[in-house]
Amino acid sequence: MTSYSAIADNPLITRQDLQLAFEQLAVPLKQFYSEGGARLRIGVAGASYDSATAEMEGFSRVMWGMVPLLAGGGESELWDTCLRGLENGTNPDHEEYWGDVRDYDQRLVEMAALGFALLLVPERVWEPMSDTARRNLYNWLNQINHYCLHDCNWLFFHVLVNMGFRKVGLPYDQEQMETNLRRIDDFYLSEGWYADGVGGHCDYYGPFALHYYGLLYACLTEREDPERAALYKERASLFASQFINWFAEDGAALPYGRSLTYRFAQSAFWSALAYAGVDAFPLGVLKGLVLRNLRWWFSKPIFDATGLLTVGYAYPNLIMAENYNSPASPYWALKAFLPLALSEDHPFWTAEELSLPSLPAVSVQPPAQLVLCRDQHTGHVAAFNTGHPGSNEHTHTSAKYEKFVYSTSFAFSVPRAEWGLSQGAFDSMLALSEGDNLYRVRRKNEVTNIRANVLYAKWQPWNDVEVRTWIVAGLPWHIRIHRIESARRLDAAEGGFALGIGEAVQVSANGLGAAAVSEHGGVAVRGKLGFELAELVYPDANTNLLHPRTVIPTLRASLQPGTHWLASAIYGRPGAGGLLTELEDACSVTIEENVIRVTTSEGEPIALSLI
Repeated sequence: MTSYSAIADNPLITRQDLQLAFEQLAVPLKQFYSEGGARLRIGVAGASYDSATAEMEGFSRVMWGMVPLLAGGGESELWDTCLRGLENGTNPDHEEYWGDVRDYDQRLVEMAALGFALLLVPERVWEPMSDTARRNLYNWLNQINHYCLHDCNWLFFHVLVNMGFRKVGLPYDQEQMETNLRRIDDFYLSEGWYADGVGGHCDYYGPFALHYYGLLYACLTEREDPERAALYKERASLFASQFINWFAEDGAALPYGRSLTYRFAQSAFWSALAYAGVDAFPLGVLKGLVLRNLRWWFSKPIFDATGLLTVGYAYPNLIMAENYNSPASPYWALKAFLPLALSEDHPFWTAEELSLPSLPAVSVQPPAQLVLCRDQHTGHVAAFNTGHPGSNEHTHTSAKYEKFVYSTSFAFSVPRAEWGLSQGAFDSMLALSEGDNLYRVRRKNEVTNIRANVLYAKWQPWNDVEVRTWIVAGLPWHIRIHRIESARRLDAAEGGFALGIGEAVQVSANGLGAAAVSEHGGVAVRGKLGFELAELVYPDANTNLLHPRTVIPTLRASLQPGTHWLASAIYGRPGAGGLLTELEDACSVTIEENVIRVTTSEGEPIALSLI
């Protein structure tokens, strides 16, 4: 039986099941440790840092699961190797020494897991070491007190290492800890939301980084810093009431933003909430969120033939990866295993696993600039997005942060190359070209706002092209309207949801409508204003996060210089999806003086001001 088959068959019900799941993830790594145990060599694909650093990263990331296992009284056959590697990797006289660091070094990131180990299991890490090994470990980790970190979630890495020093009675930098914690407060927005740095995005770095580390801090320093601990717990509780809307009943979480190859780190926040004793939801709800997310992930082909986690999302995929993703990076997902630190008789483990509580059909989340909709019949969750005033230089930023909608059932796609609609894979986007088959999409926005379930953005793909976009959020249909003022001739393509296709797919495209149905659901587009034709675009393979092969219903228009209106109705429903003949038209859109009027089959007419 392969490792993938074994973990897919793990019911993930009891604490023992989760302990077994850790071993099912960790034991396949055994043969890839270096002789001295300090490096984990599991692949040859490159990252922005060298292979030696990537091998150290692999060693460190296993600790995010190993430490909770040991803290809860569990054992792993890898632990002796890890302890030997910790001594050798920090020994400057050993051939596997991890080396001296520099400013903004990836190894500064990986130090956090070792600080975490000193915090939770000093009796397994610090106490067995000789005086020389202790001195080497301290000296190597203490480098974090002398080098610069990026001004984002990285600041918590310094805090965790120094918390570890304090735990075992070593000198630590209290002043810099306080400076970093105050700076992290500057990242806080409102309603529980953090941005990942001032002006940064609100994505999974809030729950699986900033909140996660804040909850560790709150739980482990409650006596020393009760005021901040209480604040972190309060913020996490506020955030939980919104973040829960990112999860579908089947355990899937919203694919949105960067670092999605960390996969089941999506549920690490719920693990930390339970560990810190924050009662935002009953423990049975938290238990269900964590275990269902793990079950969802372990049902996907995310492993290679030897049982190693791969880079990718729902299948191995380097196209969607970040520049900082090495072959070992996915093991950051082990942060979700924090409940293993809780004793067997802890209420988290004795509680009955509960389903999601009753959640609203629409959740407006202004700090994240999102409106989430939940289809109460199918469980489909979609996040409608105003876009953001700033961008970043990470890979595929537009695809990961600027699409009009993100979906648990129809995940977004990333471009494979620059030529045409098939290579660009422009689902849930308006793509514009000057007639040369090279398309531009939204990257940042001049103005954004949200009013109820209507999102607005003004953006400029060229200096002399202004696009104003309105989205009327809803499921299974939503409405998109664009006012395009252009000094140049443009070709426009409006992409609907990307549908995974298998052996059987029904497709239809004629006039101003296009639709497709497969075993994964049904998707469709309908042109309401300004479009000239509908077609089906088959993107290059491996562009979508959920499915290697997809089809995108797309509307097309040719625009001369001047002002143009484009409006469309977009459909997406998972599961059976319905026959193509059952995909009824959803709305009408008219422009009257300075007002857009939208009439849908599901509600009252909507009037949108053009001002």
